[in-house]
Amino acid sequence: MLLFLGRRVPLSFAHRLTAVCPSSLPRPVLVSSVLIRLRALTRVTHRTVFVSAAGQNRGTMPERRPFVRLPTDVYPVNYGLCLKPDLIDFTFEGKLEALVEVTQATHQIVMNCADIDIITASFVPQGGEEINATGFNYQNEDEKVTLSFPSALQKGSGTLKIDFVGELNDKMKGFYRSKYTTSAGEIRYAAVTQFEATDARRAFPCWDEPAIKATFDIALIVPKDRVALSNMNVIDRKPYPDDENLVEVKFATTPIMSTYLVAFVIGEYDYVESQSSDGITVRVYTPVGKAEQGKFALEVATKTLPFYKDYFSVPYPLPKIDLIAIADFAAGAMENWGLVTYRETALLIDPKNSCSSSRQWVALVVGHELAHQWFGNLVTMEWWTHLWLNEGFASWIEYLCVDHCFPEYDIWTQFVSADYTRALELDALDSSHPIEVNVGHPSEVDEIFDAISYSKGASVIRMLHNYIGDEDFRKGMNAYLLKFQHKNASTEDLWDCLEQASGKPIAAVMGSWTKQMGFPIIVVDQEQQGDERILKISQKKFCASGPHNGEDCPNWMVPISICTSEDSKCTKLKVLLDRPETTITLSGVTPDQWVKINPGTVGFYRIQYSSSMLESLLPGVRDLSLQPVDRLGLQNDLFSLSRAGMISTVEVLKLMEAFVNEPNYTVWSDLSCNLGVLSSLLSHTDFHEEIQEFIRDLFTPIGLELGWDSKPGEGHLDALLRGLVLGKLGKAGHKPTLEEARRRFRDHVDGKQVLPADLRSPVYLTVLKHGDSATLDTMMKLHKQADMQEEKNRIERVLGAISAPDLIQKVLNFALSEEVRPQDTVSVIGGVAGSSKQGRKAAWKFVKDNWEELYNRYQGGFLISRLIKLSVDGFAIDKMAAEVKSFFESHPAPAAERTVQQCCENILLNAAWLKRDSDDIQQYLLQRKAPPV
Repeated sequence: MLLFLGRRVPLSFAHRLTAVCPSSLPRPVLVSSVLIRLRALTRVTHRTVFVSAAGQNRGTMPERRPFVRLPTDVYPVNYGLCLKPDLIDFTFEGKLEALVEVTQATHQIVMNCADIDIITASFVPQGGEEINATGFNYQNEDEKVTLSFPSALQKGSGTLKIDFVGELNDKMKGFYRSKYTTSAGEIRYAAVTQFEATDARRAFPCWDEPAIKATFDIALIVPKDRVALSNMNVIDRKPYPDDENLVEVKFATTPIMSTYLVAFVIGEYDYVESQSSDGITVRVYTPVGKAEQGKFALEVATKTLPFYKDYFSVPYPLPKIDLIAIADFAAGAMENWGLVTYRETALLIDPKNSCSSSRQWVALVVGHELAHQWFGNLVTMEWWTHLWLNEGFASWIEYLCVDHCFPEYDIWTQFVSADYTRALELDALDSSHPIEVNVGHPSEVDEIFDAISYSKGASVIRMLHNYIGDEDFRKGMNAYLLKFQHKNASTEDLWDCLEQASGKPIAAVMGSWTKQMGFPIIVVDQEQQGDERILKISQKKFCASGPHNGEDCPNWMVPISICTSEDSKCTKLKVLLDRPETTITLSGVTPDQWVKINPGTVGFYRIQYSSSMLESLLPGVRDLSLQPVDRLGLQNDLFSLSRAGMISTVEVLKLMEAFVNEPNYTVWSDLSCNLGVLSSLLSHTDFHEEIQEFIRDLFTPIGLELGWDSKPGEGHLDALLRGLVLGKLGKAGHKPTLEEARRRFRDHVDGKQVLPADLRSPVYLTVLKHGDSATLDTMMKLHKQADMQEEKNRIERVLGAISAPDLIQKVLNFALSEEVRPQDTVSVIGGVAGSSKQGRKAAWKFVKDNWEELYNRYQGGFLISRLIKLSVDGFAIDKMAAEVKSFFESHPAPAAERTVQQCCENILLNAAWLKRDSDDIQQYLLQRKAPPV
């Protein structure tokens, strides 16, 4: 699964039964009353329903109890599942016939079940009489149901039959409804699924744990004019006897797989189709009338499948793969085996109206999800503790794949800005967590879908790949996939395979990175002796509040590479730092040469150079002799050290001025990001305008060089850089940029000259930042008229830039309106909070005032964490941390507990930073403009 940031016992095939879905689903008695109860559902610890008494109420939610995994006395071999969704009443009927194996005699079967009402349940032992269940005990807090039987179920095979009903909810999880509008303007609904991590149990009673794998025979009874898709290809489609408007669609038996990867979609879609070079049918499903917008993703997918087949030396194991755009979708995408679901903006590209960054995003997301078809689907983590392996690996290899398909994207430099530095930032907090987290209760799983699992996971795998070398890494990966295919594995299983392939101490090295949180700061000093350079290197834990000085300082096994100015791209020496400090001698280094640690910015650590070493590196920034990724890393390290109080922020501002000749997009992107953080911090002072002037001075030369219009021979990165620079200048109030943006915006609105897609975000942002109510009204009108979700999102993200308090409120109200899709409300509110001091206050008040509706909308999923982070992270006053903490103590959000702690810590860090450095920053910003005496 990709978040918008965006994932052991093999079961025997011997008794597999292909369950046939009966053409006539029994219409259960009391369905309407059951569904009324479902809709009014609140949670309770236990609800025992005896078959004769189906109408009990559910009470209130108790304290969370210790979590226990499902018993192992009964496990599934094959699920025969038939579902009949009602797209008008938003309900569904289901019939499950599961072939199970009873490993020891028992009177009960415990399964996962949530928001589902079981009508009847029975067990048929192989060759025996049917035994009806006499009671269903719902443990709603643990999302389990216990089926009780009057006599013991004996060891051996049997069929578990369950008839049940459920609701097509609007919470973007489980089996849910997704709203869309037809070309004629009619509102309709599709029925779609999102099961990771623990929501398959909302669609059918099941053993909803990743290690309990089985095969699936799925059938769907759907309106005949709708498309019905599932993991496998359709093997039969026939009229449904009871209703001529319905058809029954049966799908081929799946391979053995985990429940969280099952998927089905029923709706109206067009598609484009191709075959990969290795013979797999690839389809991209789009909204009706937009098939052309699926072509780019289709091209990426057909290149990607053979790339992974070659990289892993393991073929893709299914006959087809579908990629489908879902209107209402919480994550970025989900890797369901053979049927990958996406947000529209993560899959659809309009040749005329999509910007370069959208193309890149689609390429990365397609690469991420298709990697999971092997790493996650074919071999699955044993438990959610190992989620990071799924997501970290896919978040790393998506870049490898995009670099293969689009070398012109310089995507590995972008990785450092997008993932590596982001992970360092979060992992420096005291409220971070190790990559591997012991997960118990389902509500804890959402908490670890974060930048540590994804971005730190990807960063340490990149470091590992560099440490091992590509050839041995691929050899180890192939051994791992072959050994554990169709099974489950843990982190240690992968280390074993890589260790055998490389002969290096992988488990020992990687254990220090995955089992303890944080990372080291490598402190370096040097001494010249003849033509030898003596380096003194030490490590200590880096903390966002400064270096760790405690007694029990953790240590890491740190792969360290070193290069010199002789060749900045070639590593002169590699060592493994496995102790607190060491001394290294580099021979053949003259006194005038610089020495750089961590070339390529691959090692997951910060560096603090001695002042003489730093001085010698700075010319490499100005004359560009340092690689772009290293220019970026140097600046990012120093910025981080300033926030931690280890150097003055003024030193960083001086370094930033050295980037005036910088040509690289990603370096500018990281600079821009850090200046944004500083600008947000200084919005709490009375010299905010001075930092805007600094930004204008820094970005004006590159802005003039790029101009507004693309030139012949320019590529992807030039387009990204132009959009970044013009947006930065416009937001900072650069007058020529503002005037030109207003002129081009008028022409765009009047239909004289449509803005190129790459210029829309910077122009929209600029005119709104310096706009009035008429500007906002025009932008709202553009939003309403937009036919493409990418354009709607583009507008939604910048609406918060408006300055007037009454207009800020209007934008916030708009965020919760029908005009904004539920998953996009978060980015509208976040845009308000991130744009100004007034916006931050207004957004936080709005979140508090509308908490019940927002929390209910996202039901404690990861979007609630994102909302909290975007709303409060920018505060810089101590008392705000106390206010945020207090609010969430009285309005608990279990899946966001860690996010709340991290936000409070960030607010306190911001406040300390401001207190410590604001006078010096102000003095520097005023001095640099003062005429020389």
